[in-house]
Amino acid sequence: MMKASRVKFSVIKPLLFNRYVGIFIKTAARNPHDNRENALKNRELSILADENIPMVNEMFSQFGSIKRVDGRSLSAEQLIGVDVLLVRSVTKVDEHLLADSSVKFIGSATIGTDHIDEDYLYENGITFSSAPGCNADAVVEYDLCCVSQLLAVNHESLIDKTVAIIGVGNVGRKLQQRLEAIGVNKLLLNDPPRAQQESGFSELEDCFKNADIIAMHTPLIKDGAWPTHHLVTIDTLKLLKPNAIILNAGRGPAIKANDLLTFLEKRTDVRAVLDVWEHEPRVDKHLASLVTIATSHIAGYSLEGKVRGTYMLKLAFCKLLNIETLDSLDDYLPVPAITNIELTENIDAAAVMKLIYDPFVDDRALRATLGENDQLMKFDLLRKHYPIRREFSALKVSTKDRGHRSLLANIGFDS
Repeated sequence: MMKASRVKFSVIKPLLFNRYVGIFIKTAARNPHDNRENALKNRELSILADENIPMVNEMFSQFGSIKRVDGRSLSAEQLIGVDVLLVRSVTKVDEHLLADSSVKFIGSATIGTDHIDEDYLYENGITFSSAPGCNADAVVEYDLCCVSQLLAVNHESLIDKTVAIIGVGNVGRKLQQRLEAIGVNKLLLNDPPRAQQESGFSELEDCFKNADIIAMHTPLIKDGAWPTHHLVTIDTLKLLKPNAIILNAGRGPAIKANDLLTFLEKRTDVRAVLDVWEHEPRVDKHLASLVTIATSHIAGYSLEGKVRGTYMLKLAFCKLLNIETLDSLDDYLPVPAITNIELTENIDAAAVMKLIYDPFVDDRALRATLGENDQLMKFDLLRKHYPIRREFSALKVSTKDRGHRSLLANIGFDS
């Protein structure tokens, strides 16, 4: 493969497209010998896409022929003659996969990029785009649904709790905003890179000592100044308050799985929610039996989140080709099965959230696969055949009670 000139990445700053999140494109800076844009223009392209990325045909068919494949088993041989590769986090994109390929654009319909060897892409002049924040609202709403149901068991109030957010990026920042909007004033934030430039952040140990609820939303970083791999170990877990809730919907290896298992065996008062697992798709049956809510990495799997990820890749690709985009995300979203409901004064917010999403449905689905010989395959099937889940904003909620109406709007419903 021809290597690009050794120049720095140019990062296109976030641009607003309608009301949606921005687009990031990483590519070698323009130079007179950079002809990637021309190489992708004025001909039918060969596009290879993960079979689980939605709306690829609808959004990319105008550019060429599309072939859908199993992203987890993708091989270098399948990339022969391919111009555009669209992947998810299950595909490791590196030299082993791309050597001798003709791929010129890679898009990952994910917020994380730890599965992408960005240095290799840079060195070989391959344009890369991801979808930061595409499913942030969905993950936040997963958090709220899980926590609200756990608190409801003992008639606890979220507003009375101290909540710590570990990793205040796309998801963590939105979670902070949503919690503040509904009146949660006791927030602890832990994000060492941001703490270098900003105030208002707490040390990890202080978060675990003082919070009633820990929400982990870190990326996976294995080296450097602030690694997150095994960020939480037995020593950190021992700091948790009685009856605490710890939720991880970020990256599985951020919590050392064996340490969490040992801890939960002794501290049965602590409620754990895991959507991500250190060795996924393998899920430790014993660990899962100690977890209160166990799901198959689907926190961000709202229909809006998944379609938004594809749409962001289309916007990035059109920008690379200098093509104007006239459609919007709404053009690809179907009308919800239920568009509006009217509430009496007796229904609380937790009950309304449960109408949209009940995490125990996903919990039961995952537990049904544990201990089976084909558990790894079934983990992927749960994600591949995940039922339609809409975000709170898709439901218009009407109520005569102004207080309830304001609360529901702050939670995220159309009210």
